[in-house]
Amino acid sequence: MKMKFKSYLAKPFAIYIYKQIKKSMLTAVADQNSIFNTLIKTGIKTEFGKEHGFEKIKTHEDYVKAVPIREYEDFKVYINKLKEGKQNILWKGFPIYFAKTSGTTSGVKYIPITKDSISNHIDTARNALLCYMAQTGNSQFADGKMIFLSGSPELERVGGIPTGRLSGIVNHHVPRYLRSNQLPSFETNCIEDWEEKLSKIVDETFNIPVEFAVSYLPLSTAFLRCCKHSLGELR
Repeated sequence: MKMKFKSYLAKPFAIYIYKQIKKSMLTAVADQNSIFNTLIKTGIKTEFGKEHGFEKIKTHEDYVKAVPIREYEDFKVYINKLKEGKQNILWKGFPIYFAKTSGTTSGVKYIPITKDSISNHIDTARNALLCYMAQTGNSQFADGKMIFLSGSPELERVGGIPTGRLSGIVNHHVPRYLRSNQLPSFETNCIEDWEEKLSKIVDETFNIPVEFAVSYLPLSTAFLRCCKHSLGELR
């Protein structure tokens, strides 16, 4: 099978990233210490850092003593200050997003996403695919259609900060060169009701060859169940 443009370019890039990751495994402990020191050094200038004596923290043990584990409720005072437009609270500057999530306690939670942290939510999934390409030699799926099951990419503003589900936020950072490969449509992704949304996604993608899907496990399971149900109806 003839290799197309995207898969042709993806292969050498995948090999490069894979080698960088393998190389970083040899310096993992030193890298973690370096990251820790950078986080503390930056955090010194924040309100949270000043309140917790970051200037005295030199080791992980120091950090554990200065910053006890706590619940989301204990962070609300800081989150509320961010909503009021105040800067340098939990991290330098101002968050670029709030990831909104809800659980069994505390109701809706707002998790700050900063310019420095957003890449952690993007690059890890990308690198997993690139490592697969490098290890298997299979890059042709990069030319095919992909399903990205996510929350709605429509964002509201809370305290002037774009706010939405994390997967919906990540949807805005899908590389431009993959946009033409992405399913479902933007309109379908914006449907809030999950049952309606999954049904619509199945309708849109049922007769389209799809190379891979990206999601988290509960939603993937629900989507596959919906596909199985639709297949059963056709039979």
